[in-house]
Amino acid sequence: MVKHSLQSAGKRKNHRGALEISFGWLFAIIAGAVIIFLAIYISSRIINSSQETVSAETGKEIGILLNPLETSFESSQITSMTIPTETRINNICDDSGTFGRQGIRLDQKSFGKWVETSTDVFFVNKYIFSEGIIEGKKFYIFSKPFSMPFKVADLIYLIPSARQYCFQGAPAEISEEISNLNQNAIATSNCAEDSIKVCFSSSTCDINVNINSKTVTKNRTRLYYSGIGEDDSLMYAAIFSDKEVYECQIKRLVLRLKEITNLYKEKAVLVETAGCDEIIIPYLTEFELVIDSFSNSLNLQELAAKGEEVENINKAGECLTW
Repeated sequence: MVKHSLQSAGKRKNHRGALEISFGWLFAIIAGAVIIFLAIYISSRIINSSQETVSAETGKEIGILLNPLETSFESSQITSMTIPTETRINNICDDSGTFGRQGIRLDQKSFGKWVETSTDVFFVNKYIFSEGIIEGKKFYIFSKPFSMPFKVADLIYLIPSARQYCFQGAPAEISEEISNLNQNAIATSNCAEDSIKVCFSSSTCDINVNINSKTVTKNRTRLYYSGIGEDDSLMYAAIFSDKEVYECQIKRLVLRLKEITNLYKEKAVLVETAGCDEIIIPYLTEFELVIDSFSNSLNLQELAAKGEEVENINKAGECLTW
């Protein structure tokens, strides 16, 4: 009987020992998992925070880089911008407020994966035309001035180096303009097979431009452009942009046009009080009404027609307002 009790006690003792060892290992595994999780979490937060900072700084650097490019197309050459890391540039357009805002958000690759950031860098005086999201390490950028009828702003076109736009059947002045750029990103000959075909005399290409109706058709979407005289800056804008970016930037340009028109109207009043017969004032008032009725790119032709009338009146005036 005593022997049986001792055996039972021994078994219970061994059983408790086994439980204690299992619990110790279980605790170590749980504690280790928690520590690893916290380490990964903290590291990811630090990496993401660092990525946010780098993206914000790069976005600001891009904005600074664009400043000297805001010159006329004729006096500048297309240039390139290289970013060390594979980057997605998100073109953010906000048409609210007095002038709207141009935003840039960068997502960059880290350890082979895209790291999305939530830091947007905004500029009030920039107008970038591109697809909503473009990616790569190298990008081509150039600009053209936009006037209606006086200069409103410089339009900046942003193209990833992986794409080539091949202009086919373009009018002589456009072909010459592109040839002077001397860059493979935009070409009229020796085009790669996978290039984006931009046609002026056909309707079967990736992008089709109709100079008579002043329309650009791409992805089954029609965008309208117009300009005074030979100003074709909005044609290029429509070619390189998607609809959302294009329409938003057009609205921002019209907002800026409204403010500049008002300034010239005030100037004309001052000039008139100084003894110069300014007949342009009522025409600028009519121009403002057309600007106020603007809703989308479909109204550009009406705006350009009124702008051309204002330009002719200004040239015929006793004193030039601009």
